[in-house]
Amino acid sequence: MIGTAALTGFVTGFSLILAIGAQNAFVLRQGLARAHVFWLCLFCAASDAALIAAGVLGLGAMVALFPSLPKIMAYTGAAFLAAYGLQRLIAAWQGDYDLQLTCKTKELRTTLARAAAFTWLNPHVYLDTLGLVGAVSTDFHGATLKWAFGTGAVAASFVFFFSLGYGARLLGPIMQSAHAWRGLDTGIGLVMWALAIKLII
Repeated sequence: MIGTAALTGFVTGFSLILAIGAQNAFVLRQGLARAHVFWLCLFCAASDAALIAAGVLGLGAMVALFPSLPKIMAYTGAAFLAAYGLQRLIAAWQGDYDLQLTCKTKELRTTLARAAAFTWLNPHVYLDTLGLVGAVSTDFHGATLKWAFGTGAVAASFVFFFSLGYGARLLGPIMQSAHAWRGLDTGIGLVMWALAIKLII
């Protein structure tokens, strides 16, 4: 039963995080740039772990106490995504990728601050972790099985983010030109705008 609970947690967590979203796109871009990959992946996975733990412990019900919170977070998150998307589109238009091509990057605190915004200002993160993961965890009764389920879900986050961050380097050979980076940033910018629109409609 413990193995089943852990496997269910892993599959549930992995399936929810697999969809390409703002956070995943950011990790992919940083992985391609080889910029603070370890700390970024650790931050994203640890954030997921905290939210998953809250969901498994049943704290998701607290969201019901603040009915206006999802809407506030949606508009705040949409504004951030729109701004970041614009930044990426401007970067693509200007085409200045000397820093990326020479592996020079922004400082760590700037990277983690952006990761925090992508993580904690996204209402869907709370739906997935507090809501869906928390709901599935109710199928397992007793502290031991809930702990196993939660551990499996947390493990999925760590596996996914570190695989995405470091696996992005496999695309390194085709990211050796400003043209390739311009295409990536254009795509990311449009995805960010699409996600921003989706949050507010």
